Amino acid sequence: MKCVVIALLLCAQLHLLHSACYFRELKPGMTRCQDFVDKTWHPIGSKWRNSACQDCSCGGCCDAYVTPRKIPDDCMMEFDREECEYKVFKKNDRTQSCPILGAVGK
Repeated sequence: MKCVVIALLLCAQLHLLHSACYFRELKPGMTRCQDFVDKTWHPIGSKWRNSACQDCSCGGCCDAYVTPRKIPDDCMMEFDREECEYKVFKKNDRTQSCPILGAVGK
């Protein structure tokens, strides 16, 4: 019984694991689509990462990163747009990384 309760609790948290996504309808006969962020054109069936750190296809895009929600008090976070990830490090020493204790997204 204890395992069933744990499984149900874990299932109830699944929505927290998904990244922010949006979808769009593909019209019949379309051969390409335009990225909403970069305004670049892509052939149907292709995949790309845009400048907003979203993994995209012509059917939509999803954030390509996790967002830390809980980090140690002596740490801070900063988003690295080149790597499409949050860096978490000590407030007094940026070279010393910190653990992410809780996150949402991808």
